[in-house]
Amino acid sequence: MERGSNYRLLQLREILFNETDEYHDLGVDQLIEKLRAVTGDATFDKRTIKRDLETLDEMDFEIVRNQGRYGKIKYSHQSRLFETYQLRLIIDAILSARFITKNEKEKLIKKVKHMTSGHIAKTLPEPILFSQSANIDYELVKLNIDAVHRAISEGKVLTYQYGKFNVKKEFVRHRDGSYYYVEPYALIWQNDYYYLIGVFQDTNEIRHYRLDRIRNISVSSESFKKRAFNLQEYVDQSFHMFAGEEMRVKIRFHNSLVNVVLDRFGQEADIRELDDDHFVLSTKAKLSDGLVNWILTWGNRSKVLSPDHLAERIKKQIRQMMEVYED
Repeated sequence: MERGSNYRLLQLREILFNETDEYHDLGVDQLIEKLRAVTGDATFDKRTIKRDLETLDEMDFEIVRNQGRYGKIKYSHQSRLFETYQLRLIIDAILSARFITKNEKEKLIKKVKHMTSGHIAKTLPEPILFSQSANIDYELVKLNIDAVHRAISEGKVLTYQYGKFNVKKEFVRHRDGSYYYVEPYALIWQNDYYYLIGVFQDTNEIRHYRLDRIRNISVSSESFKKRAFNLQEYVDQSFHMFAGEEMRVKIRFHNSLVNVVLDRFGQEADIRELDDDHFVLSTKAKLSDGLVNWILTWGNRSKVLSPDHLAERIKKQIRQMMEVYED
């Protein structure tokens, strides 16, 4: 096939990909008109275009033929790497990521929209719904993501400094600026932030670190052997639940909080009706300040029934809160 034919075939493929889908198709005359607009060539005839359509179909670029008005055949390409709902999921994830700048969101979403037809792309959202967190340096996070990803794939130890902001909004490095040596196991996105999960070599403990709080990261030449590690279990305990001594608890909640409880503990949560206004949650939980604070969040709509020592800890926290306001 000569060069001119190759070019025509590629342009025809582009037109079909961008301008047709399951709801939009084009007849041969329309395809010729669009090809002329792109190539400036006025010599196309219907037999040539039909042969090109057959060639594309044989090359696994599926061409769907539908009979339109007056028996005219129209053509479309409907196969896509992603379904429309999947593209929406991807775009919504990009939009909701608070660490991504608006400019970067625009670039990413533009690329995502090239994965479908122009008609469907117009129905997908623009990056104007969510704003970036003011505390996050996106350029820094991008570099940290690359370094962590590379270290995990190569099995190399990461070195970096770690810290957080003080009340003066100054970034203070932990451990007097000493470097952390961490064996990276996973990179996850939780609660609007990226986290590195890995083994802190100084204590041989598995810990997690927020990427926007990492400074001066580098991938070392030191290799490590990954130990047996249940990532899902770690995430459930450290992000979804709370760290601490595990125990069985019973908590009474007002019925208005049933969805809150199911969101936190899942659809398999053991909840039972107590009376017309309340239900009881029975579950295993880890005793910690995080658990206490979560229960206190719901005010008089929650009450610990057991164990007694957790109920006493809640009462103590309430008394301390009252003292603050009495002062």
